Amino acid sequence: MSLEIINLGLPKSGTTTLKRALTEAGYSVADHRVKSLEDKTNPADRVFVGALMYEGLYKYGDPAALFKGVQALSEISSIYGGHSIWPQCDHAMLLALRKLHPELRFVATRRDTEALAHSIMRWSNLGTQRIPRSTVPGLPPGYGHEIDEQMIWIDGHYEALAHWFRDDPLYLELDVAAPDAAMQLERFLGREIPWWGQANINPKDRETDLRPAPPKEPL
Repeated sequence: MSLEIINLGLPKSGTTTLKRALTEAGYSVADHRVKSLEDKTNPADRVFVGALMYEGLYKYGDPAALFKGVQALSEISSIYGGHSIWPQCDHAMLLALRKLHPELRFVATRRDTEALAHSIMRWSNLGTQRIPRSTVPGLPPGYGHEIDEQMIWIDGHYEALAHWFRDDPLYLELDVAAPDAAMQLERFLGREIPWWGQANINPKDRETDLRPAPPKEPL
């Protein structure tokens, strides 16, 4: 079993929806963190997907080296404990993956740009503190407080991916809100997608949602 799919979408772009869809389709999926590798005796221990990708690239020469038994990565960026990691924005990372794994498929989940920016702003302290205070590709510290700034960043990311992967049949930009999103994914993967919907919705996006807000992550 080896890595087959990597999502290059930004946070809140439908990454959890993709995770569930792929899981229900039979894929082994790592999403944001790899909890099986975390120290259960240390509540603060975090093993992030993006960190493992960089460790694989620079220590073993392959970003996929540390994902034994994993077929898909549904969210790869993270901001935690002073570390800001964005493999989906790193052309050296993408180049290494494409050269080493020519059959690897890349998905880029996305939503309407303004809706995505608002969702990032509402999700815990991601848009209000962690992104503006961190070094993020395309958003240096001090930028990202405003919806307009995030929209420029979001559009720039997806346009850069479209340019990088132009004419590549193993790349799919997937609008998760599109009526035919599941069908697009099925055609792209060549596998039935038995579930498609919404997962990990911002509580503030639904007036009737009484679930507690997500915990704030440390900067």
